[in-house]
Amino acid sequence: MPFDREVELAKLLAQEAGALALDYQRRGITPELKSDESPVTAADRACEKLIFEGISREFPEDGVLGEEGANREARNRRRWIIDPIDGTKDFIRGIPLWAVLIGFEEDGEILAGAAHVPRQNLLVWAGKGQGAWANGTQIRVSDRSDLKEAVLAFNGFNKAGVRAFSDRLMSWISRFWAVRSLGGSVDALLLAQGQADVWIEPNASAWDLAPLKIIIEEAGGLFRSFQGEDTIYGHNAYGCVPGLEPVVKELLN
Repeated sequence: MPFDREVELAKLLAQEAGALALDYQRRGITPELKSDESPVTAADRACEKLIFEGISREFPEDGVLGEEGANREARNRRRWIIDPIDGTKDFIRGIPLWAVLIGFEEDGEILAGAAHVPRQNLLVWAGKGQGAWANGTQIRVSDRSDLKEAVLAFNGFNKAGVRAFSDRLMSWISRFWAVRSLGGSVDALLLAQGQADVWIEPNASAWDLAPLKIIIEEAGGLFRSFQGEDTIYGHNAYGCVPGLEPVVKELLN
């Protein structure tokens, strides 16, 4: 299958980085603040270094973009996008909902990726045309189309990206059967596994979204920016089952 090597590498490195992060967590964490006042730890940097070195061994010509500064221009049309610990605040506080995210892009299209949630013993991956998988079992989004039966996963009601629709948000949310807000990547993985039906991410960078896009799409879901674009570079995103996209557009438009 195409992209088998990329999928297997993403899975391997996500698990290795997850184990390293857990080791740091056991020894104690001292967070620092980055220039944007978001937290970072030595574990974030060590995990990104591990992933960067693993990619460099296997695909030395490929570019790399990482949240913590790893940045190498591609000598071809391929790039890896890394979030070594997505959910650093959860990681610092001991909330078991952080993840390692690794996505692979060629010619601007995400074609493979893996997301590992160590504290949940969950490894989710996808490759273009290969379907989406969780711990070895193929996953699909749900077939829900009725809001009275639908679960909304919404990450960050306090984020700046919510302001554009805050006046109608609560009335929109109240139509869902249930609402959950566990964290960006974990919420997206609920959608891909058929456990939630709409996922809203008001503020995000490319590294927050790269593997989630291919995982959701290969599971049969839709992934777009708030502007309706097929991209991880829109600074926000939504995912949903096909039958509920009109409801999402009601909020965003």
